[in-house]
Amino acid sequence: MRQNEIFQVFLYVGLLVGLAPLFGKYMARVFEGKETFLTKIIRPLERWVYRLGRINSDEEMSWDRYFKAVLIFNVVGLFTLWGLQMVQSALPLNPQMSGNVSWALALNTALSFITNTNWQAYSGEAVMSYLTQMAGLAVHNFLSAATGIAILLALIQGLKRASSEKIGNFWVDLVRSILYVLLPFSMVVAVVLVSQGTVQSFSPYVTVRTVEGAEQIIPLGPAASQTAIKHFGTNGGGFFGQNSAHPFENPTPLSHFIEMSGLILLAASLVQMFGVMIGGRRHAWYIFGVMLLLLLGSFMVAWWAEVQPNPVVGKIQPLLEGKETRFGVMNSMLFATATTGTSCGAVNSMHDSFSPLAGLMPLWNIMLGCIAFGGVGAGLYGMLMHVLIAVFIAGLMVGRTPEYLGKKIQAREATCAVIAILAPGILILLGSAIACVVPAGLAGLGNQGPHGLSEIFYAFSSCANNNGSAFAGLSANSNFYNLTLGTAMFVGRFVPIFAVLAVAGSLAAKKTVPASPGTFPTNGLSFALVLLGVILIVGALTFFPALCLGPIVEYGLMQTGSVF
Repeated sequence: MRQNEIFQVFLYVGLLVGLAPLFGKYMARVFEGKETFLTKIIRPLERWVYRLGRINSDEEMSWDRYFKAVLIFNVVGLFTLWGLQMVQSALPLNPQMSGNVSWALALNTALSFITNTNWQAYSGEAVMSYLTQMAGLAVHNFLSAATGIAILLALIQGLKRASSEKIGNFWVDLVRSILYVLLPFSMVVAVVLVSQGTVQSFSPYVTVRTVEGAEQIIPLGPAASQTAIKHFGTNGGGFFGQNSAHPFENPTPLSHFIEMSGLILLAASLVQMFGVMIGGRRHAWYIFGVMLLLLLGSFMVAWWAEVQPNPVVGKIQPLLEGKETRFGVMNSMLFATATTGTSCGAVNSMHDSFSPLAGLMPLWNIMLGCIAFGGVGAGLYGMLMHVLIAVFIAGLMVGRTPEYLGKKIQAREATCAVIAILAPGILILLGSAIACVVPAGLAGLGNQGPHGLSEIFYAFSSCANNNGSAFAGLSANSNFYNLTLGTAMFVGRFVPIFAVLAVAGSLAAKKTVPASPGTFPTNGLSFALVLLGVILIVGALTFFPALCLGPIVEYGLMQTGSVF
């Protein structure tokens, strides 16, 4: 471990801890309707959007109406994006004359981008026109991220209100998320990326002659604008197939640090926003601390594992297979664990090439639900479902009705929280089991044995938990994987959303009760330890047997010199 690598890690964590409260306070003011430095500029545009959409910004929704609005909005987006891809050859801004996308791949991609998964069974520069990239994929980078923030805001309203049937207005939450948060900050990041050399162009691809005399096509396109929101909105879909390993998408050390910081900053800031809005900043800091501990723990294990001698390749160091040499091992491991601790899914190296235990850490992060710090909005509301389970268990241990932020947690809330947590796990295990026994599933494997099983596990984990990264050895552009993974993305997104909104509605209808000596405190170390224990135990009980058949047994076989 070199000193500059240690410095980079401390700088990364320090900026995260330092900037998250500032962004959190700003977003709390935005969503509470208070004045900010952007209000005078954006509020006229916000009002114009409401008039255009015939939205009554003062009208609030019940939880079931809120869910219907979320579902209808996203289903409409699904069909429009699906259709756009299948007719792109007849549309403008297609200088490379890209053909229409096949129906199964187009459906998978549409499901991927409306669910904030951004799983890509294609190479963007080879398949998608500029119009599809901008008006389709980039637009849904904003819309899917804003949807996640809106669900979190609805849950916060459920916790804050008492004896109410209303939890806010989806359209207002969506519009403010885009206009005040996602759009302005993405514009700033895009300008910085362009200054570093990230391409932003409508020119056709350029053909050049290499030093050896061969011809090579250099892809161009409006990449910087999409790269900014793909990180800031924890989307992850790359403009180019190599994602953030591509020099036109991530050209310099500064652009790399900005992209790596951007993919986690907003998600972490939402935790601080939560603390401000509920009036419990200390409680939010403990949740923040648990998330940070999970993230750093997975990073340290992955970094350690990847610098260990590998007997299969003659104990050569450093292990640069599948890594961009500009970034090296440490930055590859930090990026990999950050992008899977969130639900971003952007990559700067190929996770399929990691040593078994290093590959286990990104997979483990995803299996836990991408809650450290998770996707924007989705990570925190997923973590709060674990908080409810932790509080429920703690309450039962002392023999009284559990309480959280003045609300009694009863069977309805606990059941919904369990559904939100376990639904993706069921999809992962069931989908992987099917893929392992049908010829169409096995046909996509790039490796056999335990590593092949890890490829399948990773694909279904990534899609069910809306991450989008991959063990790229799996050939997923087939009707089988396009349809099964697409189903996992849709169900893995909207079943937890339904459960979270049901919890929000139930909590909003309850009366607030004052804390008593029997109330389990949620602003201390004991709470953090219980929460961490619940997360790890639930994850281990659900996935440890499967992991033993994949990366864990692969590690043991690697020590004997066996490879698959």
